[in-house]
Amino acid sequence: MTITDPQVETAKPNVAIILLAAGASTRMGVPKQLLTFQGRSLVNRAIESAIASVCKPVVVVLGANCQQIRAQINQTGVEVIENPEWKLGMSTSIKSGIISLSKCLERIDAVILAVCDQPFFSTEIINNLVAAYCSTGKPIVASHYAETIGVPALFSHKFFSELATLRETVGAKYLIEKHWSEVFCVPFPLGKIDIDTPQDYEQLQGMHSVNLLEK
Repeated sequence: MTITDPQVETAKPNVAIILLAAGASTRMGVPKQLLTFQGRSLVNRAIESAIASVCKPVVVVLGANCQQIRAQINQTGVEVIENPEWKLGMSTSIKSGIISLSKCLERIDAVILAVCDQPFFSTEIINNLVAAYCSTGKPIVASHYAETIGVPALFSHKFFSELATLRETVGAKYLIEKHWSEVFCVPFPLGKIDIDTPQDYEQLQGMHSVNLLEK
């Protein structure tokens, strides 16, 4: 089922979004957060999509190459934080993001976890996740692509404590699978494209349009 007409204006849930951008890009060899696609860096594309969505606040979690990446972020309306334990795995970045929301956590109904290396991550997919959360009542709304389920994914407040206590390399997918009966899936076909290696990036640069990808 695709949510094509989000009814977010009716329900108006308070949904935060955490962009996870702390990785070392080991396979890429350079900070992939700063690779450009269609004239903008991947991290800035993700931030701009988040800011334009119905989600507030927007939190970006940095780790490896923090100063270099932070220097390239100039948007207002976004909170950039550093995860000093990023080497221990993605769970520490999720925890850092949740902790950063502690001052307003009681007012937040749900949070979306997303990564910046999915170049076709967009405002539309963010708003579709929120719309599905409102219309289905499911406490987890995940993206479906390439015969798998993953991020970006929305988690209601009932999972905040679990998100904050994930261990090491365990990420959002662990909770999605653990609570499968409470999950609703939103199609995001282009979510299958992520950038991990120079070959991935070369293929991305060779793509002239989204339509070309869908043929």
